[in-house]
Amino acid sequence: MALRMASRRAAGQLRYSPAFFSSNRLFQSSGPDAQQGAPKPVPMSKLKDSFLDGTSSTYLEDMEEKYRQDPNSVDKSWASFFRSLESGVAPEAVAEAYHKFEQGGKVEPLKAAAMSNQGIQESMRLLLLVRAYQVNGHYIAKLDPLGLDQRPMPVELDIALYGFSEKDMDREFFVGTWNMSGFLNEDRETRTLREIVTRLRESYCGSIGFEYMHIPDRDRCNWLRERIETPNKQKFSVEKQLHTYDRLAWSEIFESFLANKYAAAKRFGLEGCETLVPGMKAMIDTSADLGVETICLGMPHRGRLNVLANVVRKPMQQIFSEFTGIKSGDQGTFTGTGDVKYHLGTSYDRPTITGKRVHLSLLANPSHLEAVDPIVLGKVRAKQYYSEDGERSKNMGILMHGDGSFAGQGVVYETLDMSALPDYTVGGTIHVIVNNQVAFTTDPKKSRSSPYCTDVAKALNAPILHVNGDDVESVVRACELAAQWRQQWKSDVVVDIVCYRKHGHNEIDEPSFTQPLMYQAIRAHEDSHKQYAKRLLKEGNIKQDQLDKIDKNVHNILQKAFEEAKDYKPNARDWLSSYWKGFMSPDQMARIRNTGVPMDFLKEVGMSISGLPEGFNPHKGIKRVFDGRRKAIESGEGVDWGFAEALAFGTLVSEGNHVRMSGQDVERGTFSHRHAVVHDQKTGERYFPLGNVFDGQKPYQFTICNSSLSEFGILGFELGYSMENPNSLILWEAQFGDFANGAQVVFDQFLSSGESKWLRQTGLVVLLPHGYDGQGPEHSSCRIERFLQMADEDPYNAPPIDESKWFTGGHLGSATQRINWQLVNCTTPANYFHVLRRQIHRQFRKPLLVVAPKNLLRHPDAKSGLWEFDDKADDKGILGVRFKRLIMDASAEDRSPHPPKEEGFKRVVMCSGKVYYELAKKRAELKKEKEVAIIRLEQLVPFPFDLVARELRRYPNAEFLWCQEEPMNMGGYTHICPRLETCMRNEDREVPAHVPYAGRQPSASPATGFSDVHKREQDELCTNAMDLEYAL
Repeated sequence: MALRMASRRAAGQLRYSPAFFSSNRLFQSSGPDAQQGAPKPVPMSKLKDSFLDGTSSTYLEDMEEKYRQDPNSVDKSWASFFRSLESGVAPEAVAEAYHKFEQGGKVEPLKAAAMSNQGIQESMRLLLLVRAYQVNGHYIAKLDPLGLDQRPMPVELDIALYGFSEKDMDREFFVGTWNMSGFLNEDRETRTLREIVTRLRESYCGSIGFEYMHIPDRDRCNWLRERIETPNKQKFSVEKQLHTYDRLAWSEIFESFLANKYAAAKRFGLEGCETLVPGMKAMIDTSADLGVETICLGMPHRGRLNVLANVVRKPMQQIFSEFTGIKSGDQGTFTGTGDVKYHLGTSYDRPTITGKRVHLSLLANPSHLEAVDPIVLGKVRAKQYYSEDGERSKNMGILMHGDGSFAGQGVVYETLDMSALPDYTVGGTIHVIVNNQVAFTTDPKKSRSSPYCTDVAKALNAPILHVNGDDVESVVRACELAAQWRQQWKSDVVVDIVCYRKHGHNEIDEPSFTQPLMYQAIRAHEDSHKQYAKRLLKEGNIKQDQLDKIDKNVHNILQKAFEEAKDYKPNARDWLSSYWKGFMSPDQMARIRNTGVPMDFLKEVGMSISGLPEGFNPHKGIKRVFDGRRKAIESGEGVDWGFAEALAFGTLVSEGNHVRMSGQDVERGTFSHRHAVVHDQKTGERYFPLGNVFDGQKPYQFTICNSSLSEFGILGFELGYSMENPNSLILWEAQFGDFANGAQVVFDQFLSSGESKWLRQTGLVVLLPHGYDGQGPEHSSCRIERFLQMADEDPYNAPPIDESKWFTGGHLGSATQRINWQLVNCTTPANYFHVLRRQIHRQFRKPLLVVAPKNLLRHPDAKSGLWEFDDKADDKGILGVRFKRLIMDASAEDRSPHPPKEEGFKRVVMCSGKVYYELAKKRAELKKEKEVAIIRLEQLVPFPFDLVARELRRYPNAEFLWCQEEPMNMGGYTHICPRLETCMRNEDREVPAHVPYAGRQPSASPATGFSDVHKREQDELCTNAMDLEYAL
């Protein structure tokens, strides 16, 4: 017994200390000599059953005996007293507490006694227990719908670790009020341990597991605690429950309908995570209520059809018609190659339940999981720019992921890493993970090293909400909370819907080969639709006929759409998330525009961007650069590469266009040639000359920004940015051209084929520094051959030529528009200027790949006169100034389709890029200007069949040889050969067994690492090109 176990005093062996009896306010003595001996027992019949009326230890022992037999048989004050003793409260503490209470203390005596016995260490252990649940409670949350993931309770959640036991559960503890939100700040200073643990388990160990304590921001943590540790969870009204059930019914019945109608088709259904749809719709509704007007979505193929139909509202008839595989569009119109139905996108203006409207765009994407992530964010950032959404509250991105890909794909981190970068942030993205608990066939323990697939997001201090995918109300709550977080804090948040995949990777895949136990559980598992129906009926507020009416309505609408789909005629443009009014498709003839600029305007822009503010202190090297630029404007000569680029940007901005350039170190330029941002050497102030071209220039109309050390993510971001508005020049520059291979997925799946698959145009410009300067194999080649190989051009059929339109540039018809992308390798600053401006001054958009120079940036011969930039034609008969796809030999003047024959030339060396200057130098040394002509292919894709044919007519007796710096198995040789041969056949020229070649021999490595070998090889290929006896 508690009393018998109390420490006895040595003198008198008292069960209670003298201090316990010393206060006459608590216990009346039996007489003057009461303290000299044991107090006389007071008959219980003569005393009130109240703790305040107790008179002796004998009485207390009798009362304790009675309490032991039946706690309800004693007054509640005595019962509380004995419970306090069992919890370790000293009798002295009780005496002191009652003394304070009688003097006006506000805390009940026994609570005060208990708290006075609570030491500092015990208080600290209690707070550590609370923190342990906030940090680790998610580990024992009820997250797995299948019940297969049975995790042991972390030792940090065991009260014994903190020195507590079961007997402490009903003991009152002082926890105070703290500078944090949640139940510790509810203005209640005391709680029982049982209440504390119960509240913690309800908050952190239910159907939602919260991870947020890694966030090093008190305000953000408090904001979440307010919404997590609520005394009563927000209960759904009957109306909201019916609405949620309706959305869940649409999700589940849509999948079962497709399974019934298209049993043998792959559709990557959502079965096992049907709650995604009501969760997503609740997220969108909440976002719209908080001010969001447009949402861009990216997602993988699983559940895509369901999201298209039930979230974005793509017409059901169109979705059903796509199962037939019928090609969209009328005969004769450009429809591209198309794509499978679960890769397609759409856009829609969707009403919300509160009467607002929000524009949704689901971007088309390939099977490469997560590749669409940065593209979505780039598009969102562009929307924010064009709508002047500086607070980033009107335009938002939602990215959906799979558990395996979120943990495994590097582009996920590249995308997350942009979240707080000033020139890439979109004000937070909501990430929703459909967590199947298995990848294709790989178990989580073999696909990641972390406990959760979401752990990568902790690096960005994003809160993570794990939620049981069978509990639709919890899914809705988590999605609504995520939307609130994004709008409040403008940062990323992750919702991890822990669910299962009813079928294998697709509907015809057998998952039991690799996950037999999981799929035994899945086959026996009831879907969330049925579970929610039972739950609603059990709660008693909703009747069966109400649920049946909803289900029947869904079935009827689906069946009607299915019937209508038989006669549905799809419009290929329905696939577009937006239609650029006035821009031509590949089968429409576009007008050619002059890319030159009036001389006065050109000089005005040139003077503006070559000056620095008064009082600015530039580096002396930078001052020389800007002085040189101003001198070029004043003299009209000597415009170098960096200045030509700046003139292109400055004139486009002055014409009202938006220009954005990004990449690693682009502000200065890898090769220190651009200097688009100048730094004051004394104050560190930054100045953007192109941001101040004219008075009243819109902020960020010209944007240039150094990126993170990412290729895949940043190139994808800029691609997405370029897709939003055609009246913008968006550029990405690789630090070195070969670094682009880190973004190969973007080139392969989006840039080269996006228009063909999804009818989405983009005018993105990609700068790929390239050139053999003896820097070794890693920084010489941008792998031109890879991009040439992806061109969808027929090398054996030259486009028809209408010579009557030769001098206006319209002689090729729409041939240029039909190519998938363009690749140029310019040799003059003026030609670079015109090709950049050509991207804007045309009625269609195509990606442009620029094989950018390194050596030519400061080459003394690679300069252009200012007259080459203006809008007046320099060549006889040519109307206007345009980019020169082919530059004739220096001795040639006539650009007509049938120039005078130059019969004295024995060889024509065709080349591209900076090797021209080395060839010209070698020719001059050998004095062969009258025998060897050098023509430059400035544009390799589309191939200038018409201009090469013209040169064949000009040089009827000459052998045509291709010269390149790259090894034979690289560069342009294999691309040029069949096209040159086609031109020869069309001109009735003898076609050689193979096109003569001067260049490096085939090699596994792009270049040698030895400078002396490089010089020898370079000299040899130039010498061979000039040697009329040389033949390969």
